[in-house]
Amino acid sequence: MDKPLEIGSVVLSRAGRDKGKFFIVVEIVDDQFVRIADGDVRRLDKPKLKKIRHLKATGEVFEEIAEKLKNSVKVYDAEIYSALRKL
Repeated sequence: MDKPLEIGSVVLSRAGRDKGKFFIVVEIVDDQFVRIADGDVRRLDKPKLKKIRHLKATGEVFEEIAEKLKNSVKVYDAEIYSALRKL
C-alpha cells in the first residue's frame, strides 16, 4: 500500500470489473476493507466493499467531502461525481 487511506481519499481501482476507475473512500471498515463510492454507478446509499490491496491511493484527499462524512452531514452523489470528474 502506497499511503494510508482515510475517509475522503481518492483511490484508483486495480482489480475487478471497476478496474481503472476513481472512487472516494467513504468508510474504513477494518484494516483490510473500505467502502468506496463514485457518485454515479456506486452511490453513497450503496457503497462498494473493497479490499484495500485492490486499490491504489492517489494521495489526494477531498477535505470538504471528508469533513462532511466524518461529521455525518449529508453528502450528495453529485458532489462526489463532480469532484471525481476533474481527475
